Amino acid sequence: MPEAPVGPPSVWHRIWDSDIFYSFRSSKITMVAAFLTALIFLLAIFAPLVAPHSPYDVATVDLMDAELPPAWEAEGDPRFLLGTDNLGRDLWSTILFGTRISLAVGFLSVIFGLVVGVSLGLVSGYVGGYVDSFIMRVAEIQLSIPGILIALLLAGTLRGVLSAEAYNDAIVYVLVLTIGTSIWPQFARTVRGSTLVERNKEYVLAARVIGLSRFSIMWRHVLPNVMGPVLVIATINLAIAILSEATLSFLGVGVPPTEPSLGTLINEGQNYLFSGLWWITIFPGMVLAVLVLAVNLLGDWLRDALNPKLR
Repeated sequence: MPEAPVGPPSVWHRIWDSDIFYSFRSSKITMVAAFLTALIFLLAIFAPLVAPHSPYDVATVDLMDAELPPAWEAEGDPRFLLGTDNLGRDLWSTILFGTRISLAVGFLSVIFGLVVGVSLGLVSGYVGGYVDSFIMRVAEIQLSIPGILIALLLAGTLRGVLSAEAYNDAIVYVLVLTIGTSIWPQFARTVRGSTLVERNKEYVLAARVIGLSRFSIMWRHVLPNVMGPVLVIATINLAIAILSEATLSFLGVGVPPTEPSLGTLINEGQNYLFSGLWWITIFPGMVLAVLVLAVNLLGDWLRDALNPKLR
């Protein structure tokens, strides 16, 4: 009997057999990093459902429960698995909601830096001339200054311009602006280098011949071909943005204590660290360290997996 014709492979089989997914399956460290990242992301996203207490609900917060140790300690309370902070909030719940804020600021900062950096890099590489020189000199000047100093400068300036109430109300947007501004040059320089290569290829010359405008050529034809390295830079910068938010909050120019983030919790806890209240600092610090390390490992793997020279 003739064999039945074999249909085309499904989307799942094509993904499973792809070089990138094979590289992912071959690296146990990458798989562990992906699992930890996904776990932290899911816990943060579904914090209102997972957290046993709400740090924003004053009706459930009692100052008499302040500074309780973890539940396994002699003086611990079974209601609070990781203990409570100096305000009486459940530390496990506060970490979940704090991670949510840190991830939101990190993602929005990367998106802001990506949009600005990719746009300027694309214009710089394609237009060239004085436009290219000006954008690259600005990027080089900014790269010569540590990103955290730029973020501190912008945050301090905005704090002086805005009233205290307006600054606290817009703190997430302020952090996104300051952190995103500090990371856009990396996107711009990478996209500019790729654009310089792409603008002299045949498909761009053909688009010019048929009369397409510069704007159309840049955004419809060149941009899709220069986005490969951007994904790697975005992944690595996500870890940097999360760490920057924690640093700014730790230094007191980030999220206020009423809107807990990982940096705010570490800042509050370090005041009580030498009093024996180690859990207020250690547990948020561990979550921050694991999250940043896992995202960095994913970024390193993605950089190697998308590098054709290493295949």
